[in-house]
Amino acid sequence: MDHGIHPTKSRVAAISIFASAGMAAAKFVVGIAIGSLALISEALHSSIDVVATVITWLVVRFSDQPADEEHHYGHGKLESVSALGIIAMLYVLAGGILVESYSRLREGTPPPTLSAVPFVVLVLDIAVNLWRARALHRAAHQTKSQALAADALHFASDVLGSIAVIAGLALSGFGYAWGDSVAAATVAVVIAMLGMRLARSTVETLVDRAPEGAAEKAAAAIRSVPGVVGVERLRVRMVGSTHFIEATVQVPRTFPIDRVDEIKQKAQGAVSAAFEDADLTFTAIPVARDNESVRERVMVIARNSGLAVHHVTVHDLGDKLTVSIDLEVDGEMTLIAAHDIAQGLERNIRDEFGEDVEVDTHIEPLEPELPHGTDAAPERVDAIRAALVKFAEPGTIHDIHNVRVRDTDAGEIVNFHCRAAPSMSVIKVHESVDEIERALRRAFPTVKRVISHAEPPKT
Repeated sequence: MDHGIHPTKSRVAAISIFASAGMAAAKFVVGIAIGSLALISEALHSSIDVVATVITWLVVRFSDQPADEEHHYGHGKLESVSALGIIAMLYVLAGGILVESYSRLREGTPPPTLSAVPFVVLVLDIAVNLWRARALHRAAHQTKSQALAADALHFASDVLGSIAVIAGLALSGFGYAWGDSVAAATVAVVIAMLGMRLARSTVETLVDRAPEGAAEKAAAAIRSVPGVVGVERLRVRMVGSTHFIEATVQVPRTFPIDRVDEIKQKAQGAVSAAFEDADLTFTAIPVARDNESVRERVMVIARNSGLAVHHVTVHDLGDKLTVSIDLEVDGEMTLIAAHDIAQGLERNIRDEFGEDVEVDTHIEPLEPELPHGTDAAPERVDAIRAALVKFAEPGTIHDIHNVRVRDTDAGEIVNFHCRAAPSMSVIKVHESVDEIERALRRAFPTVKRVISHAEPPKT
C-alpha cells in the first residue's frame, strides 16, 4: 500500500486554485458592473470554490500520510470531513442567493445592463470549468479521493450555473426583468441539488457504510486462494482511498503455521489486486475438513497437546477402530510420568472417536534435537559403505552412494542414498531398505540409527 503523498491529487488541486480565483474575480467584477445578481451569485459560488480548493489542496497533503499511533487507519477521513465543510458553505451560499432572489422579485429590481462582455466571460468560464471538472473527476476516480470529487462537483455545478446565468441575462435582454433573479435562484437550486448528492456519499463514508459490492468482491478474492476453506465473517470500511478489510477465514486445522501464513500473504495479494489499495486484517480459524482422514485427526490431537508422535497406524475392524502410535518423550523422564502423558493422549483420542476405539501407544525416547557429533574416519565410512553394498546385492536396492557416518554420544548415525526401480511401490521400497538397515545394525552394533534416501535411477 502506497503511504506517500499522492502527486496527482496535490498537483490537480493546486492548479484548480489559480483557475478558480481568476474566474471568480472576472465574474464578480463584471457582475457588479452590470448589476446582475445571477452573475454575482456565480462569482460568490466560484469564490467559495477558491476556498474549497485551498482546503482540498491542504487536506490531500495530509490525508495520504501513513497511519500513526493516534490514527490507526491513516488520515483518509480528513477528506470526508473537508468535503462536509465545503458542502455546508455551499448550502449557506445557496440559501443567501434564494433570499436575495426572492427579495428582488418582490421589489421589482431593474434588470442588469447588458453587453457582450458578460457573455464572453461566462462562455470562457464554462470552457475552463469543463476542463477542470474533467481533470478533477479523472484524478478523483484514480485516487478515490472524496475531496477531489467534491471539487470536481463544484466545477460541474459552475458549468450548469453559468448556463443558467446566460439564460437569465438573455431573458432580461428580451425584456423579461425577472430573468436575472430567476437565473440566480436556479444557480442556488443547482448548488443545493449537486451538494446533496455529494453529502450522501460523504456521510456514508463517515458512518462506515460498506462500499456497495465490496464485501462480495473481497470474499471472492479470499476464497480464490488455495487452502482457504471458507470465509466465516468479513467487514469492509473505506478510509480515504483505502479499503480496510477484516476477514475471519477458515483454514484446515492440519496445516502448519507457516502454511497458514502463506495463505495470509496470498490473501493480501488477492484483495490488493481486486481493490488496488487494500489493507487486510486476516484472522485464521482452523476447521476440520470433510475429507480429513483418521490419521490426520490423530496428528492434530497430538499437536494440540504439544506431543511428538510418528508411525500412526489405523485399522478399521468394522465395529471399531484400532490406533497405534509411537510417542516420543524426554528420555530422562520417569516411566510413570511418560505413562500419564500417553494416557492423556489416548483419552483425547477416545473423546474424538468414541470410547470403543482401541488405542495402543508405544513410548520411546525423544531424539536429541542437536546431538553432538563428528565425522567418522574414512576407513570406517568405507567399511560401512561396503557392508551396505553387500546387503543390497541380493535385493532390488542398488547404487548405494553418498554414504556418511557420524559419531555421536548416543552412537553412530549412518546416512546413505540408494536407487530402486521407478515402478516400485513405496511399501516395497521401504521394506527392502528396512532389511538393509537391520542387517547393518546387526553387523555394526554401535550404529544407533540408519537414515536412507531412496530415489529412482538417473535419467
